[in-house]
Amino acid sequence: MSLPSPLISAQALRTALASSQPPVLIDVSFDLADPTAGQAAYLQSHLPQAHYLHLDRDLCGPKKGGNGRHPLPAREVFAQRIGALGIGPDTPVVVYDRQSAMFAARAWWMLRWLGHSEVAVLDGGLPAWEALGAPLQAGPVTPLAPRDYPLRPAGMPMRDAQAVLHALGTPQQRLIDARAPERYRGDVEPLDPVAGHIPGAINRFYKDNLGADGCFRPAEELRAEFLTLLGDAPVQAVVHQCGSGVTACHNLLAMEAAGLHGSALYPGSWSEWCADPTRPIERGSSAPCRVA
Repeated sequence: MSLPSPLISAQALRTALASSQPPVLIDVSFDLADPTAGQAAYLQSHLPQAHYLHLDRDLCGPKKGGNGRHPLPAREVFAQRIGALGIGPDTPVVVYDRQSAMFAARAWWMLRWLGHSEVAVLDGGLPAWEALGAPLQAGPVTPLAPRDYPLRPAGMPMRDAQAVLHALGTPQQRLIDARAPERYRGDVEPLDPVAGHIPGAINRFYKDNLGADGCFRPAEELRAEFLTLLGDAPVQAVVHQCGSGVTACHNLLAMEAAGLHGSALYPGSWSEWCADPTRPIERGSSAPCRVA
């Protein structure tokens, strides 16, 4: 069966798992403050036959000091990791976490980046599954037989730091920063050495995409709010960023769910941007300044 995209409800997933071609499940739960906590939680309780991928080990590449806290791995490296789980280019995949899709959105984007179309995020994550009274499992899962995962053309657009810098202040770029407002303004910065934001970026805290139940809000509400942020800018001008390219994917996923297709990700985000003192920054809502 074809998966709903880009979100799948817990009930729809339960139905899909009982079909003749059930999706492969991937748990990407994580805790930025404790990198061991996500896998520990997975081993205690996860959806039946779900595999685990770790943000730092599996969804990131080598850190080189100036390429951000969570740089992307090479596409061929990630393709090999996905193939090792028994996933081929046409395998349906559902990703989830325990953090309101904070990390599942990153895994979803990366699979789409590989060119993988049959992938969805479990809306509401593990809590939504638990609310159904659906079964859970503990301990590791035996991987399926490994498969080759040939590279396809990248399925999602992205921008690097040079492209973002070149387009600052132009109509060809509409930067959306997914961090909490106090981090965007530069009032606090718990993770990176410099506080502030990329000049011209507008703030859309990723948690604003969610309802009280931890699921994504209705598509029509998300669409109206993002269109207000965009103004006259086309969707293709939007570049999403955050602290390290993780929660930016949450806004990108929300736009996709709202039918607004074609926005790009700046994977390096603020942690890469502020590592170079020659790049301009802003603090507050609009006052420009530069790193000393």
